Amino acid sequence: MRLGYATGYWGKGPPPGALEAILEAERLGFESVWTAEAYGSDAFTPLAWWGSQTATVRLGTGIAQMSARTPAATAMAAMTLDHLSGGRVILGLGVSGPQVVEGWYGQPYPKPLARTREYFAIVRDILARSGPVTAPGPHYPLPYTGVDATGLGKPLRSTVHPLRADLPIYLAAEGPKNVALAAEIADGWLPFLFSPKANADAAAQLEAGFRLRDPARSAREGFEVAVQIPVVPHADVEAAADVIRPLVALYVGGMGAREANFHRNVIDRLGYAAECDRIQELYLAGHTSEAIAAVPTRLVEEIALVGPPEKIRDDLAAWEESVVTTLLVQGDVHALRAVAELLG
Repeated sequence: MRLGYATGYWGKGPPPGALEAILEAERLGFESVWTAEAYGSDAFTPLAWWGSQTATVRLGTGIAQMSARTPAATAMAAMTLDHLSGGRVILGLGVSGPQVVEGWYGQPYPKPLARTREYFAIVRDILARSGPVTAPGPHYPLPYTGVDATGLGKPLRSTVHPLRADLPIYLAAEGPKNVALAAEIADGWLPFLFSPKANADAAAQLEAGFRLRDPARSAREGFEVAVQIPVVPHADVEAAADVIRPLVALYVGGMGAREANFHRNVIDRLGYAAECDRIQELYLAGHTSEAIAAVPTRLVEEIALVGPPEKIRDDLAAWEESVVTTLLVQGDVHALRAVAELLG
């Protein structure tokens, strides 16, 4: 089981202690460090800033939202950072949800699977640099051919020679079809709110995607499943779970519309539909404290590692037997050290 460190989203500003934790993760032998973006800080800038103070850890966007940048802009950012870091970038991409895509980026949210397939194809063509890049669309036509086009658009090839034409690209996915798409077109899958309880379904979805994979690309060899997992070592399980409950309540109750919340759907599929109804109702009514309190401890224990070290050690066994290949630890320096010791 490989280890990475996920810095998470920024709140009002940079997360306190992030650089200290990143440097400690590298010292402990963690393989990668990941940043995130929603509708505040971006993923690439912190990765470049903090990554410049490291030497060995791989630098992952977990995730860069596709609607935030055109495929060409994303490829440019990834190529640039890959050169500057000496070939350490992992490009994690995801579609986000309609609230953010339409409300923050002002972009439409049609056919996310088809858009993802187009996006990946263009980024890979740019990285391959085998010729001027063209794409038929309909979501990302190159050159642009809309009714307001000048007609002067010209197919172009990157002036920069990518350090790695095979720079790894992972797909963040939660729904079954999107998980299968990750196995078909990506180099790795970034699950969210994953539980080993869902391992059989996840394995079947990945297998469906592998069967459709381009024969020119390897299938299972080297395919990564890197999951963000909150870790809270604490003598009291309930006290540790209390640290995670606000995160679960936010994603179930507030990160998505009532009728379109992909994060909540993941928890529903774990068998917590009734609990999710209660959490969402409370959260959307403005009763945040009650929504947080309604998050069951057993749910926290499924998607996080909480409690005394010996309990965490026992709980890790299920993760090691799952499709997960890399644990991206979310937590402070103490959490990083605890997991490193337990898996060392």
